[in-house]
Amino acid sequence: MSKKNKPTNQKQMSFIEKARRAQIVKCAIETIAEVGYTQASLGEIAKRAKISKGVISYHFASKDELLEQICIEYYIAWQSYISPRLEAQKSPKEMLRVYIESNLAFVAENRQHFFAVLELVSKNITAGGELQLSADHDEAVLVPIENILAQGVQEGLFRKFTKSSARVMALTIRNAIDGFTMELIRKPHLDVQEYTRELVTIFDISTKN
Repeated sequence: MSKKNKPTNQKQMSFIEKARRAQIVKCAIETIAEVGYTQASLGEIAKRAKISKGVISYHFASKDELLEQICIEYYIAWQSYISPRLEAQKSPKEMLRVYIESNLAFVAENRQHFFAVLELVSKNITAGGELQLSADHDEAVLVPIENILAQGVQEGLFRKFTKSSARVMALTIRNAIDGFTMELIRKPHLDVQEYTRELVTIFDISTKN
């Protein structure tokens, strides 16, 4: 099959093609996490995957497309991990606790993938070669926290927030979670459970009515 006729729709891909793409993405994540973006050439990724650069070029039109896929898969995995855990909760207070716990657990379980995404973002890498933790992405991350806060206020479980103060609290919660991820990179043996308990306690007190 020529590259011209290569199926681009995921549904049209064969099982083997999907498996090969997944292998390439996995090796790219491992390579970036271990040697950094600058050293993670297609040649190095191909070497680790035990394939030729041509195989990567067959499945991904460019290095940018491969790097974008790393980010896309991270956020899809994150959403799939967090959403059902939140949906299983009835109380906004429990939802906030689970949001914090789930985010920290997800990062702890996906350290290499997180670090690869961090490397790409910090090096201003996107499919178009521009820095982009886009406004759409920011909203996708912050809105669920703001919704939890609004529900908690409505049920009398949280203190009152204005629209602006709710955004400040949502940003603070998100930044505390992201700060943990940076600390985890520096200190791989960090006690995740202790850190999680402390964050849950802090935001339980700061949101309490």
